[in-house]
Amino acid sequence: MIPPKPPSRPGRVSLWRYARLFRQDILSAQPARLYRAWMAEFRTPFFRSFLLNQPDLVAQVLKDRPQDFPKSNRIGEGLRPLLGNSVFLTNGATWQRQRRIIDPAFEGGRLRDTYPAMYGAAQAAVDRLQPGLTEIEAVTSHAAADVIFRTLFSIPIDAPVAAQVFTRFRDYQRSQPILNLAAFLPLPRWLPRFHRHGTRAAARDIRALITGLVERRRQEIDAGTAPDDLATKIMTTRDPQTGAGFDAQDMVDQVAIFFLAGHETSASALAWALYLLALYPDWQARLAEEAAALDLSDFAAVSRLKIARDVFREALRLYPPVPMMVREASCPERFRDRAVPRGSQLVLSPWHLHRHERLWDNPDGFDPGRWETENGRTCQRAAYIPFSAGARVCTGAGFAMVEGPLLLAMLVRACRFAPVEGRDPVPVAHLTVRARDGIWLQVARRD
Repeated sequence: MIPPKPPSRPGRVSLWRYARLFRQDILSAQPARLYRAWMAEFRTPFFRSFLLNQPDLVAQVLKDRPQDFPKSNRIGEGLRPLLGNSVFLTNGATWQRQRRIIDPAFEGGRLRDTYPAMYGAAQAAVDRLQPGLTEIEAVTSHAAADVIFRTLFSIPIDAPVAAQVFTRFRDYQRSQPILNLAAFLPLPRWLPRFHRHGTRAAARDIRALITGLVERRRQEIDAGTAPDDLATKIMTTRDPQTGAGFDAQDMVDQVAIFFLAGHETSASALAWALYLLALYPDWQARLAEEAAALDLSDFAAVSRLKIARDVFREALRLYPPVPMMVREASCPERFRDRAVPRGSQLVLSPWHLHRHERLWDNPDGFDPGRWETENGRTCQRAAYIPFSAGARVCTGAGFAMVEGPLLLAMLVRACRFAPVEGRDPVPVAHLTVRARDGIWLQVARRD
């Protein structure tokens, strides 16, 4: 049994046909040869881009020389209305300053501090889950949003403003792709930017709600009544080099990306993990047995969730929430004896790298046990980048690898999940890799 995979486009297509396919779904717009290619070039009269799958080239861009391959400024064409000048979009000195302020909030010791809030959100998700036919992406989106609000602002998802942000964001994510076509095209300013109807207005609404949360927290900090959560930590941290902290606009930008990176990506990975466990009941039973033997309210138990961690890791391999990333060559390069001009767009695709037929054993199959094999360990080091890699690795990677296995363990310990005949999900890329018509599962309580 092979988990669902989007179809690849047949053969060559014109630029305009590709643009139409790209807008519908960036995954199925790509040719099948990318699952075997080490590098592929896409050349038009307007721009050149290169997709890199060769591990040493990926490492060169992300780890060895990241300063020479900054994030493409054009990546913001689709996401800047929501994310502003957040750490996800910036480069150079601005990005370095932002990371110096943000990173301390996510250091190892802080994970233990935020764990009770994370556990509370997981228990609330278990309590809400009802038996019967269930669209599981809605469940995981709600749970992941609850984690973010509890750990960031010490409020549950049921709080009115949190519920409003969640609702607006849920609508936004299905209307805006993670990569806008303008990320590849050097479009003149007068040309329409392919924003889908209503996305700018939705982004303004979300940012207005976040602004209210940030302003209230600033008042609590000034009054000495702020809870010791991630928002307080970030808003009170000063850049060790300049002594300056984030102003209100900076903080709104960062909260927007925390919600995108911490909610959207976790919700996507968790939903696919539950679907995969429904397809493979033997793995589901093993995970449920592992979880039942542990006191998951204790942070120390997380280190013993081996099966849950391997299942979650495998879901991130097969369905990486962010399927593609774009960097830009700041100077002329030569990759695989091919000239890469300055300004070329370099596409790094976790989607294709994680399923590369010349790297992985059984690349399209679900096998959490692979992480204990030599092939799995080798590929994890060289060809596994669900959180990016190098200096720009996701700040919240450690957070996600606690949250994901914990939620997965608690949900599977409480419930059985089974697939629904005739309703296999079709992966598509919106803000993250989701299912075109949702992921439908049959849910039954174990007790």
